[in-house]
Amino acid sequence: MSNSDQVATLVATPRPPIPALAYLLTGCIAVIGSNSLVLGPIAPAVASSFATSVPAVMIASAAFGLGTSASALFLARYIDRVGARRMLQGALALLAIALVASAAAPTVMALVAAQLLAGIAAGVAMPAIYASSAAIAPPGRESGTIGVVLTGWTLSMVAGVSLSAVLADLVHWRAVFAAVAVLAALALAGLTMTSLGDIRKSGPAPTPLGALSVPGIVPLLVACAAFMTAFYGVYGYLGDHLHNGLGRPVSANGLAALAYGAGFGMAALLDGVIDRLGARRIMPFAYLLVAIVYVALAAASASFALTIAMVAAWGLANHFGLNVLVMRLSALDPSRRGTIMGLNSAVTYLAVFVGTTAFGPLYTGLGFAASAIVAALLMLVAVTAATWRSPRATVVRQGAN
Repeated sequence: MSNSDQVATLVATPRPPIPALAYLLTGCIAVIGSNSLVLGPIAPAVASSFATSVPAVMIASAAFGLGTSASALFLARYIDRVGARRMLQGALALLAIALVASAAAPTVMALVAAQLLAGIAAGVAMPAIYASSAAIAPPGRESGTIGVVLTGWTLSMVAGVSLSAVLADLVHWRAVFAAVAVLAALALAGLTMTSLGDIRKSGPAPTPLGALSVPGIVPLLVACAAFMTAFYGVYGYLGDHLHNGLGRPVSANGLAALAYGAGFGMAALLDGVIDRLGARRIMPFAYLLVAIVYVALAAASASFALTIAMVAAWGLANHFGLNVLVMRLSALDPSRRGTIMGLNSAVTYLAVFVGTTAFGPLYTGLGFAASAIVAALLMLVAVTAATWRSPRATVVRQGAN
């Protein structure tokens, strides 16, 4: 067949549509994302309520990350055996309970404990969602399907975090967690009424350490660790920088979340480029772009308007970084997809813990711009890991050809 015939065939063949179930998973991501991202913007209000500091409040975010990481490592492997739908239903129910406890927390330590419980729920929910999105994606629409699901982070930013900052100003920060608890209950009800299938494997659940033997997984997890540590280390203190560093009200943090979410969502329109060029080829350039954005964010940190603009660019670049990461990990071994995505979530939310705790003293001592520069250096680690070619993975690919 000539090249012109091949092109004509591609043009004539309609692309399969994105499955409707992808939009349900988008909503589930939005709920989990709202909780995982909401504390940064409202942290000044929470700190004022408990008469403590913002870094002390952010320990709750670190606890969420630690709980998510441990849960993803030790519980997500049962997704492959029990089924993604059942595990996701249980996780959403537990998340709703944890959010109610967060809203009612009488002390900072109670809030920390409630967010730890929320983390345990998220550690199962996130890999179940990612595994399901990869499983339902039509051939040739993998990036598009995963991109639709990832726009749940945009919803959590725009409709969740942005409104939460305003709600914290107008009502109380406790109303924020109460509202997200209602959303979690609605997501659970929606999942119960749908026909999302459960693909279960017989036999014992795969072990996390066993999944580390999958060729090519270790460099991707290193890239994930650097990518996510940089994000949460900077994002966790963006709200305080805008409020105390630039003198803006807490509700202004909602504008930053809106900008990030808009950039993240707009990038979904370009996800087809990943399907055409390949996630492996794009990944190093995506992470290099994120590094450049962090440097620009540091340079713009003294200006509110420029910071908001750079936050929008940050969201766009991070969408590509997250999309290619999920694509490459989910394609490594479909038979152990739940376990592999559990490792991804474990590393991601260990990065939440490391990012929020390690960047706290850095932000307090040297300021926001220095934090962004350190994040850029971490992204260079991610670029190096993304370009690493495992000899074992190369042998596997050659044998499959």
